Amino acid sequence: MMTRFAGPARSRGVSALLALLLVFFPALSIAAAGEEMTFVLNTFSFLVWGALIMWMCAGFMMLEAGSVRTKNASVICLKNIGLYAIAGLAFYVLGYNLMYVDVGNVIGSFTLFYGSTAQEVALLSETGTAAAVTDGGYSTMSDWFFQMVFVATTASIVSGALAERVKLWAFFAFILVLTAFIYPVIGAWTWGGGWLSEMGFKDFAGSSIVHSTGGWAALAGAMIIGARSNKFKKDGTIKPTPPSNVPAVTLGVFILWLGWFGFNGGSQLALGSAADAVAMSIVLVNTNLAAAAGVMVAMSISKPIFGRVDLLSVLNGAIGGLVAITAGPDMINHGWALVIGGIGGLVSTVGMRMLEKWKIDDVVGAIPAHLFAGVWGTLAVCIASGGDLLTQAIGILAIGVFAFGMSYIVWTVLDKIMGCRVSYEIEELGQDAAELGIEAYPEFVLMPSQDDLDN
Repeated sequence: MMTRFAGPARSRGVSALLALLLVFFPALSIAAAGEEMTFVLNTFSFLVWGALIMWMCAGFMMLEAGSVRTKNASVICLKNIGLYAIAGLAFYVLGYNLMYVDVGNVIGSFTLFYGSTAQEVALLSETGTAAAVTDGGYSTMSDWFFQMVFVATTASIVSGALAERVKLWAFFAFILVLTAFIYPVIGAWTWGGGWLSEMGFKDFAGSSIVHSTGGWAALAGAMIIGARSNKFKKDGTIKPTPPSNVPAVTLGVFILWLGWFGFNGGSQLALGSAADAVAMSIVLVNTNLAAAAGVMVAMSISKPIFGRVDLLSVLNGAIGGLVAITAGPDMINHGWALVIGGIGGLVSTVGMRMLEKWKIDDVVGAIPAHLFAGVWGTLAVCIASGGDLLTQAIGILAIGVFAFGMSYIVWTVLDKIMGCRVSYEIEELGQDAAELGIEAYPEFVLMPSQDDLDN
């Protein structure tokens, strides 16, 4: 069995073999070395970008924990680390196979678990060769890891929208279904090569596949669970629920912005050539421009809409711009990134006001930023990224009907079985004390006694 310290002798042997090949078969050996280097670079790209996308979970957690009242911040922390763990396990056990393995028009394989290929295992045991594994372009599990962090992002969208009133275990149960089945089926239709992919539906990094799916799931949950107590008063006024920690919300958005470079840049799915490097650079620049445009548009229109320059709208405008560009960040003309991102900021800001008028309670503005801006971004692919309007519209409709319909059913069933909403008493007391027995900021809040909880 090879150990970490058995490498030098083996490396000398490989070097000698490569030198011999260069002497007698220069073209063959250079090609082989090139294939292996491409394999290494692609694999490294998946792993590094995937780790950066994973960090977006921290961004969502900061954004949500800062947006809710202090009495619910600890539950937000638990929900976010819990959903990431559930997403990873569900996608490993079943989700990836449904999305990518033996996909027909609709769905992939119901086989359980996923792992390295036999050729990769043989390479590690020194009974195989690098040539046997490089044909795929990247290692099997690097691809799984990169795809897994996308499904975790979808799950994170639901958390913030339903904060402060959804039961912890009902939420986790829904996340299990979302990550093991709902998201993988949509992924099979599109990135997995299913019927939408065959039609020519384009969604480079997931404006609809990831973000709108999470937005539809959040909307269904908000409709089933309802608004927070007294959020929408009988006289038509709206109870203000300002964030408890504005710097934390702002930091969360900056972390998401950073993670989005991995989200969109990594979706180039290759870094083994000069063309891939140029394309990835274009994607990152367009991503940054769209977010900046979303910020400026939201800043410009928030005062007419909300009566003030609203910081939370501006922060949501950044996310709206990022979501909007995600479907087609590979466009050559950077000017269109400004337009698409700016409209994304507009859509997310106006959408926040629309939800208030519809009396749908979304604590962090996740539905406007991810669903509304995601729909816009998917349509915007037709402007400069080669999308067909009818095909894009069919994809948006199909994803929306399935994601919202399945989510609505799951939330309804969970509500019947275990109840999805906390009691009025728990909502008033705070989920931290009632469900966890811990406060996020104990020096500022007196922990109620068990008698208080019982009464």
